[in-house]
Amino acid sequence: MRPEIAVLDIQGQFRVYTEFYRADAAEKTIILVNGSMATTASFAQTARNLYPKFNVVLYDQPYAGKSKAHNLHSQPLTKELEGQILLELIDHFAAEHILSFSWGGAAALIALAQRPRRIEKAVISSFSPVVNVHMRDYLERGVRHLGAFDRYELGHLVNDTIGKHLPSLFKRFNYKHVSTLDIHEYVQMHFHISQVLCIDQLCYLNAAQNIDVPVLFLNGEWDEYTAAEDAKLFGKHVANCQFSTLKSTGHFLDMEHKAACSDSQKALLSFLKPEPATKRSRYNEVQHHHAFAL
Repeated sequence: MRPEIAVLDIQGQFRVYTEFYRADAAEKTIILVNGSMATTASFAQTARNLYPKFNVVLYDQPYAGKSKAHNLHSQPLTKELEGQILLELIDHFAAEHILSFSWGGAAALIALAQRPRRIEKAVISSFSPVVNVHMRDYLERGVRHLGAFDRYELGHLVNDTIGKHLPSLFKRFNYKHVSTLDIHEYVQMHFHISQVLCIDQLCYLNAAQNIDVPVLFLNGEWDEYTAAEDAKLFGKHVANCQFSTLKSTGHFLDMEHKAACSDSQKALLSFLKPEPATKRSRYNEVQHHHAFAL
């Protein structure tokens, strides 16, 4: 797996580092949306689960990973802007599917609510519309450590809460990553968490009502923070949705153990499997007739 690497200009405002894993036999392209404080490296296992059945697109938000050297960081990005960036990338790579992880689900929902005509299916993993007592405790402690730029306490907090089911090696990588971020990244996360703590929780559900493609909500059985039962609230708002709970797994799903990795792959491929050839042919004729513009 060797990606085609590009740094794309987004409307003259941002430059976004991207990795495109092109599979010659793949008929569909899926774009993966990171969670908070994460980079393309966080999706290494997920990308392997999807490639080469799909072309896979990874990217870093303008403030993170290999994008941050190409951008000014004068002010934090809103989730609305992150949703707009995602829409631009969907258009650029002609992606048919979206897969988001954790708080990347907020940007994904915002983008999906705009009904991008290319998108056929979406997977929202480790996300729920509810800030429950466990998530609120995690976020309130996190915003205190971020406000004080306390790198080490923040690293321990992530591993002791949402990352508590990760293998020890992954916890070490997690701690090193979280405790060595740039100051502007802590400012970004402080801004984001403060918004989440103050936001009307119905905003995600209201956005979900506009989604017109099938969506799979994928959560871990042991995840107290974005609980599977809380995610099921989307069932009343997304017209065409499914729910899957991975057994014996927490927030980080396919990263936690081999069985979870296999179960996650099965859930994704079962949901995203290609349409029958006859139906796909008719769809292509419609797409050829109606030009797309974003």
